[in-house]
Amino acid sequence: MNNKLYRANDINANLSIMGVHPLDVLVVGGTGAGKSSTLNSILEDELARIGSGCDPETMKVKSYSLSDNFRLWDSPGLGDGMKRDKSHTKKLVDILYKTYNCDDHTYGLVDMVLVILDGASRDMGTAFQLLNDIIVPNIQKDRILVAINQADLAMKGRHWDEAWNRPDATLHQFLEEKAVSVQERILEATGVRIAKPVAYSASRRYNVQALLDLIIDHMPRKRRELMIA
Repeated sequence: MNNKLYRANDINANLSIMGVHPLDVLVVGGTGAGKSSTLNSILEDELARIGSGCDPETMKVKSYSLSDNFRLWDSPGLGDGMKRDKSHTKKLVDILYKTYNCDDHTYGLVDMVLVILDGASRDMGTAFQLLNDIIVPNIQKDRILVAINQADLAMKGRHWDEAWNRPDATLHQFLEEKAVSVQERILEATGVRIAKPVAYSASRRYNVQALLDLIIDHMPRKRRELMIA
């Protein structure tokens, strides 16, 4: 699949309605959730460096263009200690309030936020902190999406079908139930009713098309007004 061309007509049609060019999506998550590998799987290239040691690789907010009409923003992950988290929080808020001018009006550059969760972990504390403290207060709720990465490592990787590069029936059911559970837990913890998350594996390039569908199907229909108190 050529992601650069995937549903290009749908993206262009939605951008025409929005009056925006290109679509800007900020990718966020806790350290180790797989933001950089997610970007690489979408971009079909090793543009976003992936960390393998103790220190996070993504220390700044960087943008990558999938096409002229679709741009993704990487970001530092939370969960590296209070000092680093404070610095990373400021960077995330700064990008959420990055602006552009059109027709004598100022709009937010970031159109949507994609929150990446670690499918191999049950701990959602960092995700709740990220949503509650940074994302929800600074962008409209209907512009927030959540996806579950590392689906191949869920259930300790025991039910991944290596031959077909996909979950077996047991793992598929587990991931479906996890997606619904994440919906419910986020609603309870943050008050935000998100679309049903997509489970995928960036490292194995599994279900990346469904991740793109999640973004494209929930594109907003107008430019983003800034949330200024």
